[in-house]
Amino acid sequence: MTSPAAAPSFPPSPSTGELVSLVAGLMALNALAIDLMLPALGEIARDLGVTNPNDRQLVIVAYVLGFGLPQIAFGPLTDRLGRRRVLFASIFGYSLAGLACMAAETFPQLLVMRFVQGVFAAGCRVVAVAIVRDVYQGRGMARIMSLVMTVFMVIPILAPALGQVVLFVAPWRWCFGVLTIAGGLMGAWVFIRLPETLPTERRASLGLRPVLSAYAQVFRTRVAFGYMLASGIAFSALFTFISACEQIFRDVFHVEETFALYFALIALALSFANFTNARLVVRFGMRRLSHLALFGFTLSSLVLLVATLVFGDHLWLFMPLFALCFACFGLLGANFNALAMEPLGAIAGTASAVYGFATTTLSGVLGGLIARAFDGTTLPLLTGYVALGLGSIVVVAFTERGRLFDRAPAPAPT
Repeated sequence: MTSPAAAPSFPPSPSTGELVSLVAGLMALNALAIDLMLPALGEIARDLGVTNPNDRQLVIVAYVLGFGLPQIAFGPLTDRLGRRRVLFASIFGYSLAGLACMAAETFPQLLVMRFVQGVFAAGCRVVAVAIVRDVYQGRGMARIMSLVMTVFMVIPILAPALGQVVLFVAPWRWCFGVLTIAGGLMGAWVFIRLPETLPTERRASLGLRPVLSAYAQVFRTRVAFGYMLASGIAFSALFTFISACEQIFRDVFHVEETFALYFALIALALSFANFTNARLVVRFGMRRLSHLALFGFTLSSLVLLVATLVFGDHLWLFMPLFALCFACFGLLGANFNALAMEPLGAIAGTASAVYGFATTTLSGVLGGLIARAFDGTTLPLLTGYVALGLGSIVVVAFTERGRLFDRAPAPAPT
């Protein structure tokens, strides 16, 4: 691993492959906290007396909302205190919140603890992206983030099945116990193998004025702000599906027993797309590839919506087109992230925080609203997908001043 500045002798610098796996593991704590719960939502609702079927989605929504806002604070903290300190505190809080979720006696108590767990998961996410930006930039960062996402997507593929296994042998509360164990294992790995990637001489001040100045720089940078907003809109599709997928496969397609398998197939399409992106982005560039993928996502969503209106909801129709839609979606995340972060290397922690806060909060709110519109069919979800795709296209076109599919950034006005 090559870093812009010399890293301490202990822990030793990991290889690129280990760094990718470690960063993916940190980000996977977030995916595990969401996807492991999906098979358990019905049991949680029954055990804690939830009467409205759509209210079970709040177990996911509360976590996502907690995950969004605190990233604003974690960014300046990690730019000032370094990556390791903030990361250790975040992992510890995440694990402790998992224990508190296990002990929750009412549904509101569980939602509060889920919100808290999301708060600490936000720290893990901010530091993970900042570490990658410390070491790589531009297409190199996009390539590494694609590899990270490829490894990371193993969790969404396996997590629902793991959650189902937990339910076979233990009560739903032990799904949260698994999160605590995962947090402990990641904490040990970080302590042993991850060096500090932000040397003392490069750390920012934690005063109010420098922090506000750093935030202002993010919002004044057209490319960073534009792709941050576009990503938040596009990523609403992911949170919509995660919030409503259990009801879709159970109530629409009646495949509750094989839900984990179908969820894994969708996640596999995402993982394949991220792996492919790591190879293609160096050749075609982040802009050209992500713009093409955004149009592909919108078009495939529209085709599936029209087909569903004509033929109705059928699993044989839904799965291939929806997998294609999510494959296109998988080419967006790493590229949009790298495009937004590229001009902000000097404040990588703060930039990562603002990006994470804006995209997570916006996508959590929009995705939650679309998921809450579930009416026993896939039509609200698909209609929402088309609207999200079109909205993201408009934002990207405005950001690039109409120069879509171009390798180079849009020229600044003269």
